[in-house]
Amino acid sequence: MAAVKCIGILTSGGDAPGMNAAIRAVTRSAIYHGFEVKGIMRGYKGLVTGEILNFTSKSVSNIIQLGGTILKTARCKEFTTPEGRKIAYENMKAAGIDALVVIGGDGTLTGAKIFAEEYDVPIVGLPGTIDRDLGGTDHTIGYDTALNTIIDSVDKLRDTASSHERLFFVEVMGHTAGYLALYSALASGSEAAIIPEMDTEVDQLAELIGNGFRKSKNSAIVIVAENPETGGATALAERVKKEYPEYDARVTILGHIQRGGSPSARDRILASRMGYAAVEAITEGQRNVMIGIQNGKIAYVPIAKALQQRKEIVRNHLELVKILSI
Repeated sequence: MAAVKCIGILTSGGDAPGMNAAIRAVTRSAIYHGFEVKGIMRGYKGLVTGEILNFTSKSVSNIIQLGGTILKTARCKEFTTPEGRKIAYENMKAAGIDALVVIGGDGTLTGAKIFAEEYDVPIVGLPGTIDRDLGGTDHTIGYDTALNTIIDSVDKLRDTASSHERLFFVEVMGHTAGYLALYSALASGSEAAIIPEMDTEVDQLAELIGNGFRKSKNSAIVIVAENPETGGATALAERVKKEYPEYDARVTILGHIQRGGSPSARDRILASRMGYAAVEAITEGQRNVMIGIQNGKIAYVPIAKALQQRKEIVRNHLELVKILSI
């Protein structure tokens, strides 16, 4: 591998609180080690369109506390094609970029893996996703902040649920991963969490009603992970109206509010550690790895492994939600 002189940084996929802290850490760590730094706007789209900027230490001043990403993020159909990736590679080389640090979730890392295989580009990934669904790492950048945003919202919603004696279904993000739903339910004292990981094993709504959750309470909050296959919270509320008309069921979908806001201290620290580690990995000649955190320590995880080994839900914690809500 030729000596790396210039590192490019991009953020892709859904934004996550802490991405800016990671951009800051990568930029300043790279400058500390003597690298040039280029910021690539709008993820892989910026590589295809050549929207690449010179980055200095000043470029990342006063951003550690900001949500979102100063590099922006966008979908890029062109990058999913060989022709688009060829253009991206040519623009990358024209800009003098020798290695990439990409920040995002599974879609971002999948794109990085394909790009690295086709053009032998040294790439280091940072797990920036509120879903916390990547393998090889105990935590992902943005998860802690999103979790706290959900808890704050549920705490407020409980006042209304209690006042009106209602059953509230609160839909949170997660798609096929139930981490946000499970742990926000546990932290907020909700009566149940309905997650994708359990859909094929049990009728979670019937189990909830069957457990008689209203025996000792005049209201209830159920956290539901968004799920395109089942229809999420809205579909569950419709079922309640048809099958259990004695319950007054309402739906609150938190949506993209979960992605925003100033990152928590935990996410800022995690992003800073991972950003520094990404540059260290490049100086050590590592390539095509994701920076993970395992038992509090930095780990280099092959990108392919991070994509294949999805994190498993701790089933005991789901049972704990039920036990503590009686």
